[in-house]
Amino acid sequence: MPKPINPYLKQLITIAALAVAIWLLGVFTNYPQLVERYYSQAFYVGVCYVLHPLLNILPFSIGDVIYIAVIGYLLYLLGRCIYLLFKKQFKVIGRGVLGLAIGIQVAYLIFYLFWGLNYFRPSAAERLNLRDTAYTTADLQAVTSIMIDSANATRARLQHQDTLQTNTAIYANALLAIKKLSADSANFRTYYPGIKPSLLTPIINYLSTSGYYNPFTGEAQMNYQMPLITRPAVACHELSHQTGFGAEDEASFAGFLAGVRSNDRLLRYSVYQMALGECMWAMRRRDTTISKGLRLRLSPQVRYDFIAERRYWLSFRGKAGALSGMFYDDFLKANNQPMGMDTYNQMVLLLVNWYKAGGGSGPGEPPKATKSR
Repeated sequence: MPKPINPYLKQLITIAALAVAIWLLGVFTNYPQLVERYYSQAFYVGVCYVLHPLLNILPFSIGDVIYIAVIGYLLYLLGRCIYLLFKKQFKVIGRGVLGLAIGIQVAYLIFYLFWGLNYFRPSAAERLNLRDTAYTTADLQAVTSIMIDSANATRARLQHQDTLQTNTAIYANALLAIKKLSADSANFRTYYPGIKPSLLTPIINYLSTSGYYNPFTGEAQMNYQMPLITRPAVACHELSHQTGFGAEDEASFAGFLAGVRSNDRLLRYSVYQMALGECMWAMRRRDTTISKGLRLRLSPQVRYDFIAERRYWLSFRGKAGALSGMFYDDFLKANNQPMGMDTYNQMVLLLVNWYKAGGGSGPGEPPKATKSR
């Protein structure tokens, strides 16, 4: 009989094979056009067709359950490792460490194969022909003015029943908006989209997280407790990730385009308010004098909504949020978003170029249909 392979050697061979697969994946990411053709427009579509309709059946997030289980398992491993150290069972610890390394490698591959390679497709600016890399202060001021007028107008149109929408209604309206944008343009194709409240909401409040996309299960998840006004825009943002927009600024822009074309008053105001916040932030960095003048034009209702949102997040602010922000900043930089957390605010560049290209049709009104390219 052949001599059985040493279990340590098996693990080391597995680690080496997975390392080669990860290296090949890294090489693939250097070719955005190939990523677009063979991954985003082919393999990832297949992933969507399998995962989305299957997991949409469940009212709760499988991704949240997996995260909870993984954290629990890691805590168990830590406790077991401490126990084995006291018992001086170093060989068992060594095998456990190698097993953990294999698990991390497998998770890395699943992350990129199930969704993460979308970070490395050609940018939305290139795909939508919005390639200008800069904008003038005058350009920003003009678009910020449009956002102010639009936010003021859509806020004034809100009726009392709009502010009583349930999360179920908010999610349904966001889904309708994303599906309509998908039907109108090949650049925003979506496949069985769905969104769920996150089981981790009481925790992610303290991480200043309004929602997140689970790349392992393809689920878009929401913080169901944050201010009502912000929920529809966040829902569209997370659904845009599900559509294949990896970068945060691109997901915000796609969510904005979906929202402003919706017939739902709350959703339209929510995305205009979100875009206005980004524009005002950019203007403060560009010219504080102009920024102060623009701020005076906000209606009392819009101003109150911004204050209420800020107070909500400040009530949860702490060291955990700062640490998670540092980690996520590094994560974004490692995934083709060199500006890290500031990538969220780069949505303004896409927004300005879109308006310069004639995308909008007036304050508070739906923009013209985006043409497929």
